[in-house]
Amino acid sequence: MYPQFIRCINPCFALILLLLVSGITVADTSQSTHAGHHNDPGSQETLSLEQALSVAMEGNPGLAEMQARAEAMAAIPLQAGSLPDPVISVGLANLPVDSFSTSQEAMTQWQFKISQALPYPGKLALKEESAEHQAKAASYSTEEFRQILLKDIKTLWWRLFFMDKAIGIVDINKTLLRQLIEIAETKYKVGHGLQQDVLLAQLELSKLLDQEIEFKSMRHHAQSRLNALLNRKTEQPVILPQDELVNMTLPTLKPTETLIELAQTQRPALAQQRQQIEAARSNKKLAEKDLLPNFRLSGGYSVRQGQDFDGVRRSDFLSMELGFEVPLFAERKQKMAISQKNSELKQQQFALQDAWNSMRADITSFVVAYQQARHQKDLLEQGILPQARQTVASMLAGYQVNKVDFLNLIRAQITLYNYETKLWRHISEAKIQLAELVASIGEDEIYE
Repeated sequence: MYPQFIRCINPCFALILLLLVSGITVADTSQSTHAGHHNDPGSQETLSLEQALSVAMEGNPGLAEMQARAEAMAAIPLQAGSLPDPVISVGLANLPVDSFSTSQEAMTQWQFKISQALPYPGKLALKEESAEHQAKAASYSTEEFRQILLKDIKTLWWRLFFMDKAIGIVDINKTLLRQLIEIAETKYKVGHGLQQDVLLAQLELSKLLDQEIEFKSMRHHAQSRLNALLNRKTEQPVILPQDELVNMTLPTLKPTETLIELAQTQRPALAQQRQQIEAARSNKKLAEKDLLPNFRLSGGYSVRQGQDFDGVRRSDFLSMELGFEVPLFAERKQKMAISQKNSELKQQQFALQDAWNSMRADITSFVVAYQQARHQKDLLEQGILPQARQTVASMLAGYQVNKVDFLNLIRAQITLYNYETKLWRHISEAKIQLAELVASIGEDEIYE
C-alpha cells in the first residue's frame, strides 16, 4: 500500500521539487509580485526610478517653495545697498492769523524742502555684502533641499522595490506550503503521517499570511509617501518596472577619504554654512561701523510774496542743513551690538565645524553600511542561497521516502524563504545607502 501511496503523491512532490531544484531565483519573483498587487500591470504605466526623480524635480511643491525663496532673497542685496528714500516736504511758515495774507508779512513764506539720510561711508556696502551672502546661502539651501528630496525619492522607490519582491516570495512560499499541507494531510489520512505535521505546516502558512499583511501595509505607506513627494494623489498606484529595466548593480566606491574630500567642496549644506559665516562677518563689521555717525543732508527753498518798503519784490530764501547721528549711548547700544554680532559669527563658525564633523561620520557610516549590504548580497547570491536550495531539495526527497522529519523540511523551507527575502533586503538597503551617500557628498561621481 505504501509504494502505491508514494506513486499517487509523486506528482505533487515533482512540482515542488522542480520549483526548488530549478531555484526560486530573485528574478522569478517580479512577475508574481506585480500580479499580487495589480490586476493588470500592463494597463497602467510603470514608474521607473529615473521617472520618479524627474517628476519630483518638476512638481514637488517643497522644492518650488525653496526656489521661490531663493529668488526672493536674490532681490534683497540691491535694496540693502541703496540709499534711504529722500523726504520731500511742502509747508507754509509765518502766516499772519489776522488776515491770512501771504503777502502782508515779510517772513511769510512757502517752503519746499528735501532731506536725504546718508549712512557713514561703507555701511551700505556692508549691508549689500551681507545680503548677497544670505542670498547665496538661500541658493545653496535650495540645492541641499533638492539633494535631500532626491535621496528621499530613491529611498522610498527602493523600499517599494523590496516590498514587491518580498510579497512575491511570500506568494511563492504560500503555494509551496499549501502543497506541503495537502501532502501531509494525504499521508496522515492513509496512516503514514502525523497530524502535528499538518498543524505545523498550517501554522507556518499563517505566519506567511501575517507577514504578507505586514509587507502590504508597509508598501501602502511607502507608496503614499512617494506619491506625496511626487505631488500626486496618495492612493495612486505605483507600479515598478520589470527587473530587466532596473539597475541593480552595486559598483565599487571610491576610497572613504576621497569621498570625504569631495563632500568638503561639493556638499551644498557646507557651502550654505560658509555663506552664513561670511554674512555674519559682514554684519559684525557693520556693527563696528555703527560707532561712526550717520548724516542727514537737508535743503530748502522758501518763496515770499509781496514787496519791501522800497517797492522791491521780496527775495526768496535758500537754506541748507547737515545733521549728525551722535552715538551717545554706545556702551549700552552699539558696543553691545558688536558683542552680539561677534557671538553670532562664532555661532556660525561652530555650526560649520559641527556640521562637517557630523557629515564625515555619516559618510563613513554609509560607506560601511553599503559595503556590508554589498558583501552580504554577494554571499547570499553565490553561496548561501544555492546551498539552501540544495538542502531543501534534498530534504524534500528524503521526506518523500520517510527519511527526513517533516519539521526539518518545513524549517529548511522557511530558512530558504528568509534568505531569499534577505537578498532583496540587502540589494534595496545597498541602493538606499548609495542614495544617502550621494546626498551627503552632494556629488554623483562616487564610484571607482
